[in-house]
Formats: sequence, C-alpha cells, structure tokens
Amino acid sequence: MGEWAMKILAMDTSTRRLSVAVTEGETLLGARYFRPRRDLALSLASDLERVLATAGLALKDIDVFVIGLGPGSFTGLRVGLSGVKALALATGKPVVGLSSLDAIAMNIRLACKDLQICVVTDARRNLVYSAVYDRTSAGLVRKGEYRLDSISTVLGSVSGQVIFTGDGLTLFRDEILRESASGRFTPVFASERCWHPRAVSLAILGYACLRQGQVFPSAETLVPLYLYPEDCQVGKEKSRKAG
Repeated sequence: MGEWAMKILAMDTSTRRLSVAVTEGETLLGARYFRPRRDLALSLASDLERVLATAGLALKDIDVFVIGLGPGSFTGLRVGLSGVKALALATGKPVVGLSSLDAIAMNIRLACKDLQICVVTDARRNLVYSAVYDRTSAGLVRKGEYRLDSISTVLGSVSGQVIFTGDGLTLFRDEILRESASGRFTPVFASERCWHPRAVSLAILGYACLRQGQVFPSAETLVPLYLYPEDCQVGKEKSRKAG
C-alpha cells in the first residue's frame, strides 16, 4: 500500500454533531456532518455505511481509521471509540487517535499566513476545554497542553493577534472582548461553521502523522481524552461498587 493511495475513514463523536468522512490521502471522497436522529450507538453503523457508499468504497477498502478522542461528551466519546475499535478488530486495520481540539484548529485555513489559534469549547461548570496553536505554511503546532480552565485563565496565556474558535464563543465572546481592551491581545472570531470538529480535518491530520512515521498505540489501548478527573474515575467507581 503506497502512502499516496491511503484510504482513511475518520469520525468524531465528541459533540452532539456526528462527523464522518472518507478520504484518499487529503482528498475528500465523502462526508456527513449532522445531529444523529436516533441513539448514537444504534445509528453509527448505518451512518458509516452511507459515507462509504458515497465514496464508492466498502469497509474492506479502508486502510486506516482515525477517531477524535475529545475532550467532549463522555457518552459520545465512549460510543465512538467502541465503534472504531470494533471496526479495527473486524478488518485488522490500524487506528489513529487524535484530539478533537486539533481538528477544530485545523478548520482554520487562511492561505499560508502565520496564525495563532485558540480553541475554546464548552466544558460546562463555567469552564472551557482549550488549546493554543501556531498555524504556519508548514502545518499545525500545538503550544502547551490541552487544558480545562476558566476563560480568564485561558486569556491570560495569549498575546498578539489570536483567532478564537470553538463553541465556547457562544458563552464567552463578550468576556474575550472585554479582556482584549487591555491591548495585550487582539481577538479575531472564526465563523460558527468552524467551531466544531470535522472528520475531514481529523483525516488530514492523521494522514500527515502517518506520512511522518509517527507511531500510535494499538486500538485496544486507546482511551478518550478526559480532562475532568472525576470522569476518569467513573468506571473504577462502578467496579468497586459492583465488587
């Protein structure tokens, strides 16, 4: 299999909007981006079949799967990851797991101008999931860790011209504007169509990582990116109570 012919099935279930895409390298062959009408666990298989049909491919034609690991919806992430693990087991193909925040940052494509991008998504409890990136003609580079913070803490870490994106703008746009009055940073707000993770962005990121020879964990060891400590303990607590 040559890298230029690599066929990728990518999906993200970290938000209320399911995103599925099939690419050949960086070329989009088919995609769906919508709110599931039924329970996600029941509808996911048929949604994948539709995208494959649009691309003119069968599941056996896929060379690698790419999955968004969040952070995001606890239930959605579990369903999506379980689904992609089942596909990997059935086909014997590898899985690439990437942060859904990376996919949101990848939605910002303004020629080859150097950009600083700050992704802020609603984590509830008046907090945001966030990450800051440099976007250059050479690619996307994350600066620092994925974070769970207040919006004021996030804003304290940026300077200069910053493109803000993510559904956290629904809640915190006004606060960003107020904080920018200090002159420390100048905000530019991405359009709403760029606020959510898109599977095609995940596919392009995954393809770039594979071409660079990056090695990923096996599908069996992949886990969602949870930033709330209590979320990480849900399974353990249930096990203790059952015992």
